[in-house]
Amino acid sequence: MSEPSTSNRSSAIAAAIILGGTGLVFYFMPAMMMSLSEISPWLSYALATFFVLAFFAVFWLRGKRQNKNRNSSE
Repeated sequence: MSEPSTSNRSSAIAAAIILGGTGLVFYFMPAMMMSLSEISPWLSYALATFFVLAFFAVFWLRGKRQNKNRNSSE
């Protein structure tokens, strides 16, 4: 078998870091939401919405950057 390319390896490492960080945030999210709900329930809804959208935004931005790098190298 051939060695995996460095771009595939770095993509896998970046994805693992992003997923690990997101998992950590989602693990503590119920406690954050409960403490924010004492102030306002809408703040806890906004926090949950922000983190869910941020999860997808990180991968979307990473994909845009990779496409931009591929197109500039051609």
